[in-house]
Amino acid sequence: MLLCSAPPCSFTLSSNRGLPNLDALSRFYFGAENSTLGLVQRHKYRMASPSRIRSLKLEATLQSDNHGSSSHRNEDSTIHGVSETIVGVLGGGQLGRMLCEAASLMAIKVMTLDPLEYSPASSLSYQHFVGRFDDGDAVREFSKKCGVLTIEIEHVDAITLEKLEEQGVDCQPKPSTIRIIQDKYIQKVHFSQHGIPVPDFLKMDNPESAEEAANLFGFPMMVKSRRQAYDGRGNAIAHCKEELPSAIAALGGYERGLYVERWTSFTKELAVIVARGRDGSVLCYPVVETIHKDSICHIVEAPADVPEKIRKSSVDIACRAVSSLEGAGVFAVELFLTNDGQVLLNEVAPRPHNSGHHTIESCYTSQYEQHLRAVIGLPLGETSMKTPAAIMYNILGEEEGEQGFYLAHQLMKKALSISGATVHWYDKPEMRKLRKMGHITLVGPSRSSVKKNLDLMLNRKSAKSNTPDTPQVAIIMGSDSDLPTMKDAGEILNTFHVPFELIERLKECILLLCLQKKGAFKSSLLVQVAPLIYQAWWLH
Repeated sequence: MLLCSAPPCSFTLSSNRGLPNLDALSRFYFGAENSTLGLVQRHKYRMASPSRIRSLKLEATLQSDNHGSSSHRNEDSTIHGVSETIVGVLGGGQLGRMLCEAASLMAIKVMTLDPLEYSPASSLSYQHFVGRFDDGDAVREFSKKCGVLTIEIEHVDAITLEKLEEQGVDCQPKPSTIRIIQDKYIQKVHFSQHGIPVPDFLKMDNPESAEEAANLFGFPMMVKSRRQAYDGRGNAIAHCKEELPSAIAALGGYERGLYVERWTSFTKELAVIVARGRDGSVLCYPVVETIHKDSICHIVEAPADVPEKIRKSSVDIACRAVSSLEGAGVFAVELFLTNDGQVLLNEVAPRPHNSGHHTIESCYTSQYEQHLRAVIGLPLGETSMKTPAAIMYNILGEEEGEQGFYLAHQLMKKALSISGATVHWYDKPEMRKLRKMGHITLVGPSRSSVKKNLDLMLNRKSAKSNTPDTPQVAIIMGSDSDLPTMKDAGEILNTFHVPFELIERLKECILLLCLQKKGAFKSSLLVQVAPLIYQAWWLH
């Protein structure tokens, strides 16, 4: 049985739809009885208006909507707006909330299903249903009201989704993909079979396999749960053979379903958001670096500060990994950059992801708009960054309860005073330590500028704050008479916060260029800007 929450913004009375404008406190259940959807009110929320008339109108509308998605429209009819497909999202957390925000720009209707009546997405969705997204019956009822079904969390009932797909329900990404991703051991097997580089791994379901893993991989060793593992949950480290039994017990024992990975020494954790359209087309967002706190994503730097070779390898692995799966949507590919320069796939999420939050402000198409485009079948959007640099900072609960809310408020208030900062608050009613409560995105003209703003926001002193930036550009003038010609160059560099130095004397200018040309010293200067006469001499 589903509980449907209908906020005023979701329903308006109109002659076309006949939907009642419900009181803000009204909540009602939908249940299937004799194949007819009915309305059952909770006694403490009685409607003042004639309930029988309103119930009949709502029931008739729901029955009409059940057969009224875009998939049942006359092909010759005109689509009003971008799309009339109702998108059903399994999960109503912060990812669902940001999907609703992106949908509102295109007036796309998004329904959400979540166990919480007041989940982050509930106040923004077109219609919110209360029910477990891993409950087959709830998902089955929910799917009847949607044109396409997608997810914001992978811990759903994949078996039910496969059955619904066989009955004609449009699920994106495909249930087969969700089933692969749900089990991290099967996920590793799948990608290794498709030639994707992953850390060495082994299934561990009894003491014999644990002994084999210890002999094969040595220590330290990463022990992982196969299912229901995220944000550091479901991982345990055994530093030596004596710690292995306690690591296994901490994860629930062999019956929980475990596997082990060879310890991977890495210099950075990277991620690539990949969009896949219904036609199989694949687009990648820029590679980012993710920095974790207690195994929870805390900071994302975009683009990642890695060599071009690493960037290309990361994009290639991400594209190949997503291409091996089925269905449309946005996927997050998490990667390790090892100490010896290898790029290994860690895991994949078949949905929008924490590492892509920055795209709302930093890219031409956010990952949330992109996911909607992909699952509906609209053209994929541009994935490049529209700002040179961005940092996403997760607002994690610092303390429990009111003290945690106070600290988060102080941080957000500080962020709102910083140029280029955007605050996202998920409106979760309960504060817990290390819980994801919101995030802040900082954008700017350079990597150094956004890092300085992050330090400012966190009230910490940058390691380089007391020393001037090393000049990267030299503006060369033979004499002061060149100043009117070259001053515009300095103004442009200042606009983009690029450090530069001014070389005014002709003899010093010529000596510098001669020494550098002969390789007498290595300058930190990346660019030299000079009047045409000196450029001609230099080329000569």
